Amino acid sequence: MTYLKLERFQYIINQLQEKQKISVVDIAEQLGVAPETIRRDLGELENRQLLIRVHGGAIPFLKLRTEPQFKRKLDMQKRAKQQIAKAAASRIEDGDTIGVDVGTTTVHLADYLEGVHNLTVVTNSLAAAERFNLALEEGRITGKVLLLGGTTNPAQSSVAGPITVEWLSKMSLDKVFLSCGGVKNGVVFDFDMDESIVSSKMLEQSSNRILLTDATKIGEQSFYSICGLDELTEILCDQSCPEDWQEYEQLWTVVKGGGVE
Repeated sequence: MTYLKLERFQYIINQLQEKQKISVVDIAEQLGVAPETIRRDLGELENRQLLIRVHGGAIPFLKLRTEPQFKRKLDMQKRAKQQIAKAAASRIEDGDTIGVDVGTTTVHLADYLEGVHNLTVVTNSLAAAERFNLALEEGRITGKVLLLGGTTNPAQSSVAGPITVEWLSKMSLDKVFLSCGGVKNGVVFDFDMDESIVSSKMLEQSSNRILLTDATKIGEQSFYSICGLDELTEILCDQSCPEDWQEYEQLWTVVKGGGVE
């Protein structure tokens, strides 16, 4: 079996979480690749601060963040997430086909839609699909919701996997609304490999890509990269662009309690 790079990364991280120390030789044998391939993988993962290389192998990076369950995350920074989602909802227009990925910020989008007609929502978020469906049922919007096929993750209220990516590859989206696990060094991150692949594919299907992130995600890094900040068209956040991120300032829109600044 041939393992893709992201699949090797997932395997390495899983082995580290289970064993706390791994050997280059053992991992190379288990994955059927050359030891040099694993050394390069470990080097890249160390650069992302996901592990620490030691002689002959690696140990976990102690500051690595793990992902809370979806229901628990809903209450974290809830007010900020709602205000960011409200600002994002104002970007949605009649006739749009939008992509909405999994997240506790994007899930609030439907709550702030009123009077939008002929809207098509494409999502791999079970929770977002339910809220958009409620908006349809209540007559606040007209259109339809397309819930992508795939394998469900009950802990994150999500759908992901090869089927999800295949479905997305056949679609064209006017706008994509993206959540994340962290933003650091010009890169948008997620905790889950499968969900990050779906989010990346969703972004490929649109030229209008909007990131929704609260201030707690800025400067944080999780397992898997989704895209570079320079691939986005707008960043909605409840804090100003960091001083050392000035190359992205033109993408940044600050959202406060009273609205957009």
